Amino acid sequence: MKKAKYGTVYLVGAGPGDPDLLTVKAQRLLQECDALVYDSLVPQELLELVSESCRCQFVGKRRGHHSVPQSKTNSVLVDLAAQYSRVVRLKGGDPFLFGRGAEEAAYLEHRGVKVEVVPGITAGIAVPAYVGIPVTHRMAGSSITFVTGHEGIDKRRPLVNWRALAIACDGLVIYMGLHNLDYIVSELIAGGLSPSTSSAVVQQGTVIGQRYLKASLCDLVEEVQKANFASPSIIMIGNYVNYQVDSCSPKPANVTMPILF
Repeated sequence: MKKAKYGTVYLVGAGPGDPDLLTVKAQRLLQECDALVYDSLVPQELLELVSESCRCQFVGKRRGHHSVPQSKTNSVLVDLAAQYSRVVRLKGGDPFLFGRGAEEAAYLEHRGVKVEVVPGITAGIAVPAYVGIPVTHRMAGSSITFVTGHEGIDKRRPLVNWRALAIACDGLVIYMGLHNLDYIVSELIAGGLSPSTSSAVVQQGTVIGQRYLKASLCDLVEEVQKANFASPSIIMIGNYVNYQVDSCSPKPANVTMPILF
């Protein structure tokens, strides 16, 4: 029987850090895979699930450090699929939410590599929950927007229109926004969002080292700088922040995640 030219690449969401939030399917694939390609925001505990014979390759990206170009990652995935039947591409959070999973899937599909997506719990929902904040609440509006605060300079489309977002929805959850926080806040206020709007930031959201602060939008930048917050952090802006329920907050996992500067 003729062997298939390529194996299958599984785009797997690792979740927001706490290993207990990994899906059952993701755990099974990690235990069975022949090769693993993983990002920066993946805890060591998940890497320990793979077999001793599994080939592991790091392709993470970090601000201010040498990073593996996306084109290289794409090539690595094709090369491994040519050698192994089950390749797991493990990505922090969900592979299709600010994770370049769609780009990798399209690249692989175009070259005849079979791709399967395994969704993961995204930090934009899990991190607020780990400090007791519901991203939706029937008393706090009817819409929430997930938005990236860091965009690549090579994007062939306009940057996020923060002024439009200021009045387009009832709340924002911002990924990767610390580096541009001053600009983001200024644009939101210029777009009509009240300076007194409630906001919060959570660093290391579901793991040990979790830090949390709450402030009015106009004071957020100063408070974040004063507390020396770093990435990975999730920024929450909107009235929904006021509906925090501390008593239901899960305890962060005893897992250490890298700080991304």
